[in-house]
Amino acid sequence: MGFLEELRALFPPGRLLTKEAELAPYESDALTAYRKRPLAVVLPQRKEEVVEAVRLCHRHGVPFVARGSGTSLSGGSLPVEGGLVIALNRMNRILRLDPKARIAVVEPGVVNLEVSRAAAPYGLYYAPDPSSQPISTIGGNVAFNSGGAHCLKYGMTANHVLGLEVVTPEGEVVRLGGEGLEGVGPDLHGFFVGTEGLLGVALEVTLRLLPKPEAYHTLLAAYGSLEAAGETVSRILRQGLLPGAIEIMDRLAIEAAEAAVKAGYPRAEALLIVELEGPREEVAEEARVLEALIRESGAQEVRVARDEAERQAIWKGRKAAFSAVGRLSPDYIVQDGVVPRSRLAEALREIGRLSQAYGLRVANVFHAGDGNLHPLVLYDGKKPGELERAEALAGEILRLCIQLGGSLTGEHGIGVEKKAYMPEMFAKEDLEAMERVKRALDPKGLANRGKVLPEVAHGRG
Repeated sequence: MGFLEELRALFPPGRLLTKEAELAPYESDALTAYRKRPLAVVLPQRKEEVVEAVRLCHRHGVPFVARGSGTSLSGGSLPVEGGLVIALNRMNRILRLDPKARIAVVEPGVVNLEVSRAAAPYGLYYAPDPSSQPISTIGGNVAFNSGGAHCLKYGMTANHVLGLEVVTPEGEVVRLGGEGLEGVGPDLHGFFVGTEGLLGVALEVTLRLLPKPEAYHTLLAAYGSLEAAGETVSRILRQGLLPGAIEIMDRLAIEAAEAAVKAGYPRAEALLIVELEGPREEVAEEARVLEALIRESGAQEVRVARDEAERQAIWKGRKAAFSAVGRLSPDYIVQDGVVPRSRLAEALREIGRLSQAYGLRVANVFHAGDGNLHPLVLYDGKKPGELERAEALAGEILRLCIQLGGSLTGEHGIGVEKKAYMPEMFAKEDLEAMERVKRALDPKGLANRGKVLPEVAHGRG
């Protein structure tokens, strides 16, 4: 029996897609510059179906890609030509929520924000909050170690995953980690988080929940330059404050957000959003320190959210910034690099210079607290050569991050977009070590083939 015939025996009509029109929505993820046509897409509803699909791929040597909502900005869930897409959105149940243990056990297709909604009646929430949290899934967050605005204080997905049930590329089901904060032995679940689907598919994820902060203090400051906002970030952290979030948006990002959601932002070259959170007395004391520091920093205008509605309005504009930039340009590339906080202002100046040199606008919106830049390179793909110029500029920004002592990615992953730059950040021996791990767990090179690693054996790449 052939591969497709065996798939038909596993999945009923409607949950096995093979027609051209059915496959079209799965040809790319949020990085739409790359497209591939899979052989088929399956829509499992139970973890046993995922396991059987992976085992079938292993027997027939068919590459596979697990996919959630397809919000990857690095091509991380791009299909393999002639391979299988395992779309996990229908596995969207919260299997268990234990408010005493402060954990939630969820399927990989559960949307990030739904975890916090389910935990809210117990005074709990799930901390990692990527901008895509209303649509991105926990499985995708695990694959890319997603962060979000509040990762400065609370860390990334890896800091909130306690355990995983995983199917390996060879079809073996294993449990990694558990339900406690302290594990015994190697941190295997931490090792799996952020591997971009190269080592298998998460079937269940055990998440750590946190108590909702007692109080928030959300401040918005407008500046006459991006560099001034960047320098203020360093001053805040040198002062010993650890806000829940520190975000920066430049003039282009502000214009886009205003056009999209009318957040009521002031007109400025840069906006700084700082949010303190925690016990009421602690937040009140930190707010006095913060506001004094902001006044001394040369801010042109300062606003403090007076209630939850004003706080949400400030965050609505920031969360909408990526998609809103589509109002300014028919096409754009979202880059994701990291620089040391101490070199943030230097990085922003250089990005401005590169923007002028390439004749392309760059909108900047980023997690300033941990130096995670998200420059959006604006271009028109219908103009000859402009996509290539935009990609070259995006590449220069990545090289800049490495040169300043940073990283190729903070949370969007390597995917297909950045794998050519891996040798610029990692030594040959480092890449060979990554290859050995991949080959040991996936000898046939089937799981998310062609991603992350620049030169791959067994026909991958």
